[in-house]
Amino acid sequence: MHAQTPVQIAWVTRDLAATEAALSGLLGAKKWVRMPGIHFGPDSCTHRGAPADFVADISFSFAGDMQLEVIAPVSGVSVYSEFLEHSGPGLHHVCKAAPNEDAFTAMCADAERNGTPILTHGTMPGGMRFAYASAPDAAVPYLELAYVPPEIQQVFDYVKQEQV
Repeated sequence: MHAQTPVQIAWVTRDLAATEAALSGLLGAKKWVRMPGIHFGPDSCTHRGAPADFVADISFSFAGDMQLEVIAPVSGVSVYSEFLEHSGPGLHHVCKAAPNEDAFTAMCADAERNGTPILTHGTMPGGMRFAYASAPDAAVPYLELAYVPPEIQQVFDYVKQEQV
């Protein structure tokens, strides 16, 4: 994997509103976009090598060019629910984005080849692909690898411009 600045910082919480308020005060985020009840199903997502079936409420905003994401697990077993169970609410991951799907696939293969397993892998509606690599013994709970298609990037860019 080559060096790249992360594009996102994410927290897992039990209370979206409280975490949004804290991050707004600390980092200056003005508007949050909530996506409640996002279903990650077995047809589009795996967790620990098996078909996944979980739901999470997700909220995002921006502090400058950095995307802020807040995730509240709702049901099912996921990297989010496991994190809350073992660590409590807190900083969960940073995300690094691939410029295209081939680069995303290569980033995932590089992580595993370098001894960092991919625990969760999936595709969201709209074609956004994501994977969570984990090296907890090295103090890296999760690193999200992502491919964000142009149509979804346009939504992110709109939310970013609304922060001004």
